[in-house]
Amino acid sequence: MAIDTDKNVYTVVFAAIMVVVVGSILAFLASGLRPQIQENERFEKQQNILYAMGVNNNEGEGSVDFIPTDKVESEFSKYIKEQLVIDNGKAVPKEESYLIDLKKQLAAKKKGQDYQLPLFVGEKDGKKFYIMPMYGKGLWDAIWGFVSVDETMTVQGVYFDHKAETPGLGANIKMRYFMDDFSGETILKGTQYAGIKVAKGNNDPLNKVKDDNEVDALAGATITGNGVSAMIKETVNLYKPYLETIRTQ
Repeated sequence: MAIDTDKNVYTVVFAAIMVVVVGSILAFLASGLRPQIQENERFEKQQNILYAMGVNNNEGEGSVDFIPTDKVESEFSKYIKEQLVIDNGKAVPKEESYLIDLKKQLAAKKKGQDYQLPLFVGEKDGKKFYIMPMYGKGLWDAIWGFVSVDETMTVQGVYFDHKAETPGLGANIKMRYFMDDFSGETILKGTQYAGIKVAKGNNDPLNKVKDDNEVDALAGATITGNGVSAMIKETVNLYKPYLETIRTQ
């Protein structure tokens, strides 16, 4: 007996079958690709941490070039001397602490639950770098990154990224010309921890003044800039107990 394909029942049944088939295929592909996705995420975190301490393949003035994935593991092992978690201001060694999800840890902190703060100690050219992960809120969604300081609380480098900031505006937090401005800034104001503010009209567009706790804002990205400022300040406050143990001024 021929099937009447003009009936609504046929359409519904056919659509249901296609949903099940396509869904099964996608689930199978996602399962098969999960190890590769996790591997890529691991490499990306290593690249970002290294970038924040100045280990990268940048050339010229504008490029943002990471250590390639086929070399990043060996470079990470070479430059990152310690991986730690901070507990009540004390540093505890923890292997692969870079895999800790900072978003989840901050959520646990807000709920009054136990949480861990990852921190990385790097060394390059005989100098130590203390690299802290950051997580915050931009205009549209999450922003995050890493900031490295030395024992004097001077910023040695940063890396920023975002989920959905406006292209050409807030999305420019990951542009090199913006990130480079943070190098040499101090997170101290006198003896107090102040962070670094992304400020409009700070009268220092070339960012030559390094003791004002400010960098020049991105045009048309006030809310994203405020998010970066808040993220850095929160990070500094979170890690302050540990930073006090290494601070030399």
